[in-house]
Amino acid sequence: MAKDLYAVLGVPKTADEETIKKAFRKLAMKYHPDKNPGKANEARFKEVNQAQEVLSDPQKRALYDEFGEESMSQNFDADRARVVRQYGGGGGGGRRPGGAGGQTVDINDIFGGGGVGGGGGDFGDILGDLFNRGGAGGRGRGAPRPSRGQDIEAEVTIEFASAVKGATLELTLGTGEPVPVRIPAGANEGSRLRIPGQGSPGAFGGPAGDLRITVHVNPHPLFKREDDDLHLDLPITLAEAYRGEKVKIPTPDGEVTLKVPPRTQSGTMTRLRGKGVARKGKEAGDLYVRFIVYVPTEDDPEVAKAIDLLADKVPDPRVGMKF
Repeated sequence: MAKDLYAVLGVPKTADEETIKKAFRKLAMKYHPDKNPGKANEARFKEVNQAQEVLSDPQKRALYDEFGEESMSQNFDADRARVVRQYGGGGGGGRRPGGAGGQTVDINDIFGGGGVGGGGGDFGDILGDLFNRGGAGGRGRGAPRPSRGQDIEAEVTIEFASAVKGATLELTLGTGEPVPVRIPAGANEGSRLRIPGQGSPGAFGGPAGDLRITVHVNPHPLFKREDDDLHLDLPITLAEAYRGEKVKIPTPDGEVTLKVPPRTQSGTMTRLRGKGVARKGKEAGDLYVRFIVYVPTEDDPEVAKAIDLLADKVPDPRVGMKF
């Protein structure tokens, strides 16, 4: 129905219930098909019935005042409509800002493909007065019940170190107001967070929904994660590997000193207990360090001479290898 319901009944938007009822009675008497047959009068009578059905019901009227004729759809969802209007710019769907995940919301989701409701409804008491047909009569209407707002889904991408150590971010949603989000230490790819009360507003005084966030984590160029354990490939020189020396390595808790065992072979692994991912209420994971012996890549005569000298001192490491 494309017409304004208040205009159909000829009443202002501030009209009270009694004014709406009187206007309906007058128009129903004029256009009722039993008194004034004809397709035009029948169509007009359906419009009047529909307007009265919506405007005489406090809850339906409130939704109509807020959303217009779309609220009359059979499958209309007020919470979804508010999400579209608030985070999608209203109209025929929109895109939430990047901080909210960039998901497209289709206006058709609100209505489920249903059409605008037809005439008829709870006004038998009024027609009964006019045409002596009886009716439902005296049926009371309660106040609209509060309903909780819908949850809003969002996605955020953080750096590897922020996921391991925790961080506080600010997301800007459709309202323009920043929402602080605490990423707990130990968050992982696909972790889910819930921020209470930051979702879609509730209806008729109901509580707001929640903001539900899916966390994505950028990979680290050096560290790999397996559950709460971290893995690091650590390059060491030939001298450090042969003699065994102390080297500095990075960890989530800061730089620490690690002793390279003498005559360490490339690929040898050592474990630093408690230097992995630390999550609240759980024992911290470990850091596994794999030594990778670094071979110079420059074409340097002095290095080549040293390698030749070393070659005479090193036995063939492949002796005895078989399939």
